[in-house]
Amino acid sequence: MLETATRLMQSGATPSVSEVAEAAEVSRATAYRYFPSQAALVQAVVDEGLGPILTWKSGSQDPRKRVSELFATSMPRIEEFEATFKAALKLSLDQWARRQAGTLGSEPAFTRGHRVDLLRDAIAPLAGNLPPRDFDRLAQALSLIFGVEVLIVLKDIWGLDSAGTISVAQWAADALVRAAVAETTSVGNGSMPATASK
Repeated sequence: MLETATRLMQSGATPSVSEVAEAAEVSRATAYRYFPSQAALVQAVVDEGLGPILTWKSGSQDPRKRVSELFATSMPRIEEFEATFKAALKLSLDQWARRQAGTLGSEPAFTRGHRVDLLRDAIAPLAGNLPPRDFDRLAQALSLIFGVEVLIVLKDIWGLDSAGTISVAQWAADALVRAAVAETTSVGNGSMPATASK
């Protein structure tokens, strides 16, 4: 079933559990035993697509290198499963719209959040140097350029190819980490960071 669901999502669909059961030629009862909701099904397919990204680790203590390694590992994989991640994003947006309209009912929410742990891990060496609020701000800023959303902006809107997309994402990520490190250095030298001087 997971293979069938992945194939359907790679074609751009966001299938229901019943649709996957029909395509996989299994009973609905069996399908719902494995995947009790569409959210559970899509989450399983997303995790399968993320693959090695979920187990990424770095041996470096240099935050710039760690972030660069994470992006180098992740971006090609995200692009390979672009259709799957866009289908998952579509489900997330659809649920938001139905929640706003009061029509979502008791349907379980599809949650997204792997990037939070991944990015915090990537910048972990800065945890002892940055105040918690600044540490979280850096992770939050990096999350804007990590994930399928960056493909939507750089490929779909700007028309960049794969190499150009990865290059811009890597450059932006490195610029954010360098800025955070520079603030840390200025504070260590007794200078006031730009955010505190305003």
